[in-house]
Amino acid sequence: MSYPKRTAALASAAALAGAAVLLAAPAAHADVVDVNYRCQTPIGVKSAVSPIDMQGVRSGSGYKITMSWQKGVSSSPVELGKGAMTPSASIRLGGADSGTLPVSGPPNAAAIPANTPIKISDLSGTYTPAKTGKVTFTPGTLVIKALGTTTTCTPTNDPKPGLTLDVTAAGGSSSSSSSSSSSSSGGSATSSSGGQLPQTGPEDSAIALGTLGGTVLLAGAAGALWLTRRGQTARR
Repeated sequence: MSYPKRTAALASAAALAGAAVLLAAPAAHADVVDVNYRCQTPIGVKSAVSPIDMQGVRSGSGYKITMSWQKGVSSSPVELGKGAMTPSASIRLGGADSGTLPVSGPPNAAAIPANTPIKISDLSGTYTPAKTGKVTFTPGTLVIKALGTTTTCTPTNDPKPGLTLDVTAAGGSSSSSSSSSSSSSGGSATSSSGGQLPQTGPEDSAIALGTLGGTVLLAGAAGALWLTRRGQTARR
């Protein structure tokens, strides 16, 4: 093979390698879902509908899962002063995994007027999978504690998953392995096997894989340039 042809072949191989890396990027899909809540409050039953946005970003050996409420839910007959209300919730796992993930957040940063829908702060928890495959995250029960009382809000419309992550378990465990543990408190759900996960966050993975693809292309171009110069030197 002539040097020009070899150079072209190496450049094509580098381009294909970079494309293969990008095509191998794990999938992450999120939807804003409407959740119809039935809230059992100290003064009776109340109903509320709130769109919820869910996001997953890799954090250490797991994923930080965050729930964001677009509208307030329930209300209080009296004003809730700053820091008087503490929210928490559960997320149902589905697909390749099962169980629940507890999420929590800070108390209210500002006073909430009486008879006003309570805006829930962003709630988050850490999920560490033990199974390989697509895992879904669906909004579950919301709990609001304020002034010594507890309000429990339960979804009544069987909401669809708000987030789907394509994850790989440590050691490449299949979906037939043991399920992740469930917890009703704290801020994490940890699988029995645990382990290091690949980069699969929707933004972080694109950056990391794009960088790797660029490195492959630069390496191929450098090799092709070296062979071309070597061929020119040999012909002299």
